[in-house]
Amino acid sequence: MAPKAKEKPKTSPQQPTAAIEDLFTSLNRHVQNSEFEKAVKVADQVLAIAPGDEDAMNCKIVGLIKADNIDLALSTIQSLKHVSADLGFYKAYCLYRQNKLDEAMESLSSLERTSVTMQLESQILYRLGKLETCMDLYQKLQNLKIDSLEINIVAGLVSAGRASEVQGTMNALKVKPNSSFELAYNNACSLIERQKYVEAEQQLLSARRIGQETLMEDNWADDEIEMELAPIAVQLAYVRQLLGHPQEAIETYVDIITRNLSDDSSLAVAINNLIALKGPKDASDGLRKLDKLIEKGNAAHGFQLARGLDLKLSSRQKEAIYSNRVLLLLHASRVDQARELVTAFSEMFPGSVMPTLLQAAVFVKENKAVKAEEILGQFANKFPEKSKVALLARAQIAAAANHPKIAADSLSRIPDIQHMPATVATLVSLKERDGDIDGATTVLDSAITWWSNAMSDDNKLDVIMQEAARFKLKHGREEEAARLYEDLFKSHKSVEALVGLVTTVARADVEKAETYEKKLKPLPGLKGVDVDSLEKTSGAKHVENNADLRIVEDEEAKGKAKSKKKRKRKPKYPKGFDPNNPAPPPDPERWLPKRERSSYRPKRKDKRAQIRGSQGSVSRDKQDTNTAASSSSNSSNSKSKPNQATTTKPAAEQSKPSSSRSSKKKSRR
Repeated sequence: MAPKAKEKPKTSPQQPTAAIEDLFTSLNRHVQNSEFEKAVKVADQVLAIAPGDEDAMNCKIVGLIKADNIDLALSTIQSLKHVSADLGFYKAYCLYRQNKLDEAMESLSSLERTSVTMQLESQILYRLGKLETCMDLYQKLQNLKIDSLEINIVAGLVSAGRASEVQGTMNALKVKPNSSFELAYNNACSLIERQKYVEAEQQLLSARRIGQETLMEDNWADDEIEMELAPIAVQLAYVRQLLGHPQEAIETYVDIITRNLSDDSSLAVAINNLIALKGPKDASDGLRKLDKLIEKGNAAHGFQLARGLDLKLSSRQKEAIYSNRVLLLLHASRVDQARELVTAFSEMFPGSVMPTLLQAAVFVKENKAVKAEEILGQFANKFPEKSKVALLARAQIAAAANHPKIAADSLSRIPDIQHMPATVATLVSLKERDGDIDGATTVLDSAITWWSNAMSDDNKLDVIMQEAARFKLKHGREEEAARLYEDLFKSHKSVEALVGLVTTVARADVEKAETYEKKLKPLPGLKGVDVDSLEKTSGAKHVENNADLRIVEDEEAKGKAKSKKKRKRKPKYPKGFDPNNPAPPPDPERWLPKRERSSYRPKRKDKRAQIRGSQGSVSRDKQDTNTAASSSSNSSNSKSKPNQATTTKPAAEQSKPSSSRSSKKKSRR
């Protein structure tokens, strides 16, 4: 609402006039310094003194628009009882900024048709997707010599799918692509549409250089320059992605996302392209990145883009973002969320094939291939001009679900690819799986007829005829196969066709086969072979079963192995080994345990008794040992040794604690 007029001070009439002049001077200064919020405050002060001042009201509205306060600007205009022509234009512009495009067009229709209103109308038509009408309006504006109009014209041509007309249009307007960085960027987009990626890369580099120079001359800050040129950086990464340099593209996308020094639309495109480049490898990470752009709200369609992206992105860009989100949800097995988003997607883009494709993908994920085939067929019937992609998807789903008849029917409904070798081969295979041999033969005959009449440098007639002859020969149609081989040999002089003709005709007409056989070139190295004697030989031996056959093959293989001379190879020595001065040979028993080696000698046990007790005492065991020894010596004449074994065992047990010490002494001796 416009601010209420303040009570006028009781002064002379000359004082308000002087105050208003001072306020307008201050207002002009703020506008020149781009201080639009301050300009709005000063305009309110003027309106407080002179509520009906149109200049102050216009300055306030423009200041609010420049300060991106579109809602307040529109409400201020709507609160006025009388709206001038200028304010009517500003109202239409505010509605355009709020994406209320139909209301904006209605507001413009009541205004006089000028160059300014026509430019705004062309922008509204561009956003509505009415690109042909938009371009017709730009054609009318060309005669008015409007500054920088060529930038919008080139952008409109690219969006309308008329990129091939860009160069001619710039020549007619007498402008060069490098006249501004915006025009250079748009021209690069036209080159991308024409698949001239190398030229597009060079044009984008020029656009970035021109933009940096121009903005630096205007004293822009470095961060502001980087944000202004962010669309060029994203597009350059996309071109390098198309040129087969995915790692460079990924690094650029990640840098743009991490630094966050770009406008919202460029950030959204960078996130979407990065997800598309990485694929389903990390679906969770991709969904987290998309969550920054998409939020669930209370909009009519259930979902809306965050941060005003819905107003900045084109219809194609929004469709790509929603599509990638659905695919990531499917890869993450979040089918319920994917189904919910697909439902909203279908309402947002009712004429597009992408929602139908994604809905079919959801059905396939749920193992409902029949429903997927059904909705794709319905879309193809409803939109015949957009049916190609839907029919291809239907054929793929049906073939994977083992429905060859539906798959073949889908491919047969795409007329512009019927003659292509890949399509012909697929149709023949599907009809063969379905048992329709006659249908497969009809497909091959139709392709031969098409290529026979085609005036093309890359003619595929020989390929189609060769495969058709093989197919007919396989299914017992020798006469048709022989006729195809004969026509192919006469037209293309193909050796393969001649060989096929000889082998095919030999089954029915030997004389004709011999006639064509004479046209075959003799193989080198067969002049010394006596064919008559070769035919008289017994040939291969007949074997009763496979076991005997394997035995014969094994014997032949052994004979061949023996006949081959073994080539002597130099032995491979370890690194640093000198064969002329070898070290002592290694021990051959080094892999055996020590106890099993021939050089092993067990350690001797120390049989010396260990004295226990106080110094000078003799243990009882020692006395028993001495007694046993004396009794042994006394009975030596009878050669009885049972007690010796019995009495020496305790001594051996008592000598264990000192065995290590005795072994060391032995080693020193």
